[in-house]
Parts: sequence; structure tokens; C-alpha cells
Amino acid sequence: MTASGPAPAASRSTLFVLFGVVFINLVGFGIVVPLLPFYGQTLDAPPWQVALMFSAYSLGQFFAEPFWGRLSDRIGRKPVLLITVIANALGYLMLAFAPNIWLAIGIRLFTGLGAGNISTVQGYVADVTPPEQRAGRLGLIGAAFGLGFIVGPGLGGLLTRPDMGTLGYQLPIFVAAGLCVAAAAGIAILLKESRVKADPATPPPPFLGGVRDAISNPVVSRVLLVTLIYMAGFSGMESTFGFWTEARYGWGAREVGLSFMAVGIVSTICQGLIAGRLARRFGEARVLAVGCLIFGSGLVGQIVVGRLMPPDAAWIVAVMGRSVIVHGDLLVPLVMAFGAFGMAITMPNISALISRSVDPDRQGAMLGLNMAASSSARIFGPMAAGAIFSGLGHDWPFLIGAALTVPAAVMAINAGRAFSKRQAGQVPAPT
Repeated sequence: MTASGPAPAASRSTLFVLFGVVFINLVGFGIVVPLLPFYGQTLDAPPWQVALMFSAYSLGQFFAEPFWGRLSDRIGRKPVLLITVIANALGYLMLAFAPNIWLAIGIRLFTGLGAGNISTVQGYVADVTPPEQRAGRLGLIGAAFGLGFIVGPGLGGLLTRPDMGTLGYQLPIFVAAGLCVAAAAGIAILLKESRVKADPATPPPPFLGGVRDAISNPVVSRVLLVTLIYMAGFSGMESTFGFWTEARYGWGAREVGLSFMAVGIVSTICQGLIAGRLARRFGEARVLAVGCLIFGSGLVGQIVVGRLMPPDAAWIVAVMGRSVIVHGDLLVPLVMAFGAFGMAITMPNISALISRSVDPDRQGAMLGLNMAASSSARIFGPMAAGAIFSGLGHDWPFLIGAALTVPAAVMAINAGRAFSKRQAGQVPAPT
């Protein structure tokens, strides 16, 4: 039998360390991802092999999140976090010295396995946070995602030195590895274990048993579908946005990067300051449903702006007594930011609903399955969106992604009803 024990209080230092772990994961990811195509060129890799490096990372996360989540339920959160962060550091160092593209792809798969620790972080937060405050605290962890996406690519761009050849691409990878070492030190020194270890004589639950538990839980099963559906829409938009803006407005990497920076800023602010307050006032399920619909409206809004504002459209606006020319394509990042607000308030509420709907001995496993659903959507969503973009037209990945948010919102409302019944005692607590 697993012993849960009393959870330690969620001190500021604890939350700071957890925030730092997620932030460093995403900074390392953000540092490396923009330079991967160019680093691949130094290994004489064609584009399709470079694309495999991207997919290998998500594939590693897909398998790792449920495994690490279940293991953290059994042996504790702290050792799992240490193992995964150290594995990240090793993965980055190996990538810097990869002699060929196929080994680099294998290393990216290994790094994805190490990066699959988000469910463990979420499980720790759930361990030390009262149920009514979980959406807010998980929102702070989500804010680390957004901040990492802002800092990582910029830092990677500053550190990359193409004039130095391969070494110029190794330097930012070394920095990513060093950040992971710093995170490991913080975990070892500052983080206290939030759980009591399981009895070694108790056999670990089988993986498929965890899947069956999730399917049989009326809240978790619906929330996992929400993650799968809405993340497929988001990853499809993310993967085709650059092609869409190039075809519509002639944008390049700079404009696309700035637009995603706006997404990261909005996501950081909303998850850190707004998502928890909304959940406490309206409930996680309602906020989740509305967030899905706002995100879908943002996708439709991009199409509307693209149709109504041609590339050469401009108008004059008076700002502080001066006339300023505003081009139509400037509305694109504004509409993206609106959609990002919806996306930002969905993620912490998904995790909060799952953590409140299972007992403490299953939180890591269920949160891991949720992250696995997200990773699978990130694997197949871009593939489908790319085929749709080429086969049906430039706008269709956005329109189909927006349509997917409607059933996601319905699932969120149904999950909320199931959760309310469970809270009222009409449904037995899941085991």
C-alpha cells in the first residue's frame, strides 16, 4: 500500500524551484529548437531528417510522461525530477558532439524522454496545494512555459555564431546543458520530498491499468479528450502559421518569431495572474470550456483579418497628436494574442481538474497520461495540418482547428458535470 503522509506546505522556495525546473526545460528547448535546422545542415542533413529531430523529441515525451508520473507516485517526486533534469543535461551535451544526423535524432529522442517530467512537477504542486488553489498554482507553472518560450529563442539567437561553424552552434547547446545542471543543484539542495515512498513489497500498477483507470474515470477521460482535441488544433496552427503568413503577407522568420513572442508574453501573464482567479470564481470546467472557445475564435479571427486586410492595406491613426500609419498585418499578432489568452487559461485548469478527480496515489500517473495526450497531438497534429494546408488550402488548418474547439468545450462542460456529481457524493471516488 502507498503511504501518502502529510504534504509539506508550499513555501515560496518550493514554488520557485519548481518554476525554475519548468522554465529551464523550456529555455533549453527554446535555445535549441531554432538552431536545429542550421545545426542539421552542419551534419549534411536534408530537411526531412531535420524534421525527424523535432518529432523524436515529442515522441520521447509521449512515452516518458506516463512513466515518470507513475514512478513519481511510487518513489517520490524529488528523485524523478533529479533523474530527468540530469538526463536533459546529458542529452544536450551528447547533441553538441553528435557526429551524424541519425545519432542526433536518437539523442533528441533521449532528451525528450528526460524532458517528460512536467507531470511530475504538476504532481508535486498538487501534493502541496489545497484543491481550491491548484488552478492558480498550476497556472504559475504554466507561466514558466510561456516565459521559457520568450527567453529561450532570444538567448539562442544571441549565442549562436554561424561564422564559427559547428562550434558556433555548440555554444548555445552547452548553455542549455549548464542550465540543467543548475536546476539539478536547486532540486537537490532546496526541494523537499512531497510524498512518502511506497512499500517496496507492493507491486507497481501496470501501465495499461493506469489507462483503464483514466477511461473509467468520467472526469479524467473527458479532460484527456479535451487535451487531445484542442492541442491538435493548436499544434496544427503552430506548424503552418509561418507558411500562412508567408503566403498572405510575405512574412519571414523575424515577423513569425515576434508573433510567437507575443503569444508567450500573453500566456505568461494569463497563467501566472489570471487563470487561478477565474477558476476560483467560475470553476475549472467553465473556464476550460470558455478558454477553448476563445482560442477557436482567435483562429477564425486570423482568417477574417487575412481576408479583410490585404497585404497592402493601411490606415492612419492619431497617436498623441501624431499621425501613425498602421498596416493591416499588424492585426495578426493582436488576434494571436487574443487566442493565446484562451489557450493560457485552459492548461492549468485541465491539470487542476485531473488532480482533484483522482486520489493522491494516482495523480502523477493521470497527469502523465494527460501530457502524453498532449505529446501525441503534437506529433500527429502538424502532420495532418501540413497535409490539409497543401491539399485543401492555406486557411483550412485554422478553420478545422477552430471547429475542433467546439467538441472540446462540450467535453469540458461534461467533465465539470461529472466532477460536480463526484463532489456531491453521487459518484464513488476513483481509485
